[in-house]
Amino acid sequence: MEHVADARVIVADTDAMGIVYYANYLRWFEMGRVELLRKKGMVYRDLTGSGVHLPVVEARVRYVSPARYDDVLRIHAEVRKMGGASISFGYTIEHADGRTVAEGDTLHAFTDDSGKVVRAPSEFLNRMKCDVNPFGKGG
Repeated sequence: MEHVADARVIVADTDAMGIVYYANYLRWFEMGRVELLRKKGMVYRDLTGSGVHLPVVEARVRYVSPARYDDVLRIHAEVRKMGGASISFGYTIEHADGRTVAEGDTLHAFTDDSGKVVRAPSEFLNRMKCDVNPFGKGG
């Protein structure tokens, strides 16, 4: 899994107990996904500008240990599986010292501007195929 970004926890990321609010991990997953695509030469804004979108159709998060205000988190992401009209990403978020905070995955459909499912653009497939395990994680 590739290290793609770092994030520092701000006060607004935490709940009344001072622990990162659970939904914020999905924001960091998005950050990881967008930065991974950027490292592979795919700027998400260009993809959406061409009329192709990647809405999340499924998300899973496993919370391992809490993160708190001012922690620096390392975000790792990878492409887990690609189909003709879908893509799955995997994520791990760690404390700076390497302890796992959360891990999970998201499944996305390729759609057009109207929300109709479409095939993945060939340029996208060509840029990503070297990193894809067609059998998913550990396959």
